[in-house]
Amino acid sequence: MGFAALSVKGRALRYLAQREHSRQELERKLARHVEDTEAASAELQISAALDELAAKGLLCEERAAASVLHSQGQRYGVRRLKQTLQGKGLAPALVASTLQQARSTELARAQEVWRRRFGSPPADAAERARQMRFLAGRGFEGDIIRRVVSGSGEDEPS
Repeated sequence: MGFAALSVKGRALRYLAQREHSRQELERKLARHVEDTEAASAELQISAALDELAAKGLLCEERAAASVLHSQGQRYGVRRLKQTLQGKGLAPALVASTLQQARSTELARAQEVWRRRFGSPPADAAERARQMRFLAGRGFEGDIIRRVVSGSGEDEPS
């Protein structure tokens, strides 16, 4: 059975076998492959397949959020994680609780990212600005960035 001959449910299972997906992600991906030309019928097919997968525990929003936190949490800050989670169409309450988990370790994660990339304090203002821009691009909060680059957060607990 080729990939083109898969049913909506089979295609959704293939996507879920690769990594955790949110319901909205799967709806978006599956909509491109539904062979039925009538939009309402296609939405019903997708919805029915996803409802069945959710009922069997194969589609879980909490696991999708935890997967993002696990795979990207070590490299990115809370702002970047929030953008990623919202882009996946997860519920605001789930996004908030996942970000709360990430906030508890943000200082340590930012220090580790900084240490891997730079490892030594900035020599001048230009280097300091470059290091701060790097961490800001990774989605870390401003106060965390200042503490990491200045070195003041090293002995403090997060």
